[in-house]
Amino acid sequence: MNSIELRAAISLALIYSTRMLGLFMILPVFVLYAEKLADITPFLIGVAIGIYGLTQAMFQIPFGIWSDRIGRKPVIIFGLLLFAMGSVVAAIATTIEWIIIGRALQGTGAIAAAVMALAADLTREQHRTKVMAIIGASIGFSFMLALILGPILQAWFGVPGIFWLTAVFALLGILVVSFLVPNVQLPKTQSELSVGRQGLSLAINNGQLLRLDFGVFILHMVLTAVFVVVPSMLQRQFSLDMAEHWQVYLAVMLASIVLLIPSIILSEKKQKTKEVFLAAIILCILSQLGLLQADLSFWSFIVAMVVFFWGFNLLEAMLPSLVSKTCNAGNKGAAMGVFSSSQFFGAFVGGSASGLILQRYDASGVFLFAAIMLTLWFLVAFSMRKPDYRPSYNFQVGVMASQQAAAVAQQLQDFEGVLDATVIGEQGVAYLRIDKQRFIEKECIEKFAN
Repeated sequence: MNSIELRAAISLALIYSTRMLGLFMILPVFVLYAEKLADITPFLIGVAIGIYGLTQAMFQIPFGIWSDRIGRKPVIIFGLLLFAMGSVVAAIATTIEWIIIGRALQGTGAIAAAVMALAADLTREQHRTKVMAIIGASIGFSFMLALILGPILQAWFGVPGIFWLTAVFALLGILVVSFLVPNVQLPKTQSELSVGRQGLSLAINNGQLLRLDFGVFILHMVLTAVFVVVPSMLQRQFSLDMAEHWQVYLAVMLASIVLLIPSIILSEKKQKTKEVFLAAIILCILSQLGLLQADLSFWSFIVAMVVFFWGFNLLEAMLPSLVSKTCNAGNKGAAMGVFSSSQFFGAFVGGSASGLILQRYDASGVFLFAAIMLTLWFLVAFSMRKPDYRPSYNFQVGVMASQQAAAVAQQLQDFEGVLDATVIGEQGVAYLRIDKQRFIEKECIEKFAN
């Protein structure tokens, strides 16, 4: 990567991860804090935890489209301002209703699509996957860090202090956008916007992509549901003070990472992606069944949580990669937008559903619900196709009419080493799947490039 691409990767990862860190730090501590508020119910606690996911899901695609029209940076800055405002409202709130309003306002700052689009704008195709991987890894790291920092920071200055810190993170993010993120000028023509709408239509009509969207919905629904229950279990069932919870989360995360590494190697190097993917869902199911034990001991709880995060971290790493490999050429942005919306909506449903279940049943009802939904996901995922391991390649062929683009695609299809070809005439880009052993890049560029 060149200096601009490296700067873009680091600065955008910093924006994304600090924002998610603020959201995630609430998960391990909010339930116990909210129980001390007046007129509280499990349902309201669940809504407060998950409501940001609903507003994120609602605004993700509109903010992405808006960024196409007025530019990425203004939309990202506006989204961070909304996020900071929501954090302040939640910090000064003294009732659960106002915390819900603050969390909902946090979610309206839906900048994920705009950040990913800006990352794509600032990087060349051959390095885009690396940049996305850096951003994705930073989100995973922020999640693990949040589970450890949340209880520690709560002990220092309480949950309102965490909300204030989250607002500070958002304002620092604005400075990063303004002064560290490289500038880009990519005005969109009407035809390019049309291609974006077409890409959205393709994304929501692709059965394989819908399986993955459903999967990330279930995964984050279960994650949020689990954390409506787990903090109370640690305090009441295992007599652990909240300030000690971070030690449990740290041990669980470290153990799950040790198990994660060989699983990813098996998935990628041995091309066993589907098998590992299905096994990860089974791990999550087994963890919920393990947590259902009536006489659950502390060490059984630890084992179940390690198994859960082994599966969860595997799936969290694999799902975006599978979306990228599954979607049609030229509509990765739209596919990721729908994927992100599904993820955030899952968080909302998980918080709300677990709250409703807790009002009528105990924690075992939540774990049973999670196990049933994960089993449904396994049945849906079982029929998905194996991912395409063939490397991709694209280059500029020049803007052309759709009929000419189809003709060029056919010529490329017949070129030595090209296994599949799509040409988007409005973009002037050819997207290929190639056999690296037979494909001769120089000859292809000389014959077809603009």
